[in-house]
Amino acid sequence: MLGKKLVTAQKRGETRALCLGLGMVACSMMMYFFIGITIVPFYTKSVWTTEALCKVLKANIEDKVLCPDSEGSEDEDVFSYPCLQVWVNLTASGQEVMLYQTEDTLERNPKCSYVPDKLENSKEVKARIETIASNFKKYHTFPCYYDPGGTQTNVILSRLYPPKGLLFAFLWPTLMFTGGCLIIVLVKISQYVSVLSAWQ
Repeated sequence: MLGKKLVTAQKRGETRALCLGLGMVACSMMMYFFIGITIVPFYTKSVWTTEALCKVLKANIEDKVLCPDSEGSEDEDVFSYPCLQVWVNLTASGQEVMLYQTEDTLERNPKCSYVPDKLENSKEVKARIETIASNFKKYHTFPCYYDPGGTQTNVILSRLYPPKGLLFAFLWPTLMFTGGCLIIVLVKISQYVSVLSAWQ
């Protein structure tokens, strides 16, 4: 009687562990799919792949500009902010080019090096842009990214999704997938050992 109860409890535990392993594998596959349709296209589309040194030539704050939040947006989606323009000397080619914060900055407003968040307060935006301009004037040389193919003549300060960030995004689903597979393998080994012991 006790033996039957132990066998029943063992089978329930194996079933639960097997469901856990399959659930972890399924969740990791969903995470892979989500990363593949969101982060990977932005990473592959970016042409600013080579790192170089940039030397600041000038950092000026121009008059306020209007920036629509998206194409075809309404008037309430348009906000104004001081336009910071940073020109640098790209040491790799010796050219004078304009610096942008990220790839997204160029798409949102190619006239300015920095595009603030629409939800920020106007005074905070002005203070932040002045701080950024002073930092560029203070630190003349810094690493930046440029397009080695020459399709884009400008440079960016940082990539939205660098290789390390992409690897970190794939780390958690990989760990979950490995853990799920390990649980499934251990359950199958346990079942095999139980069957072998019963046969003997």
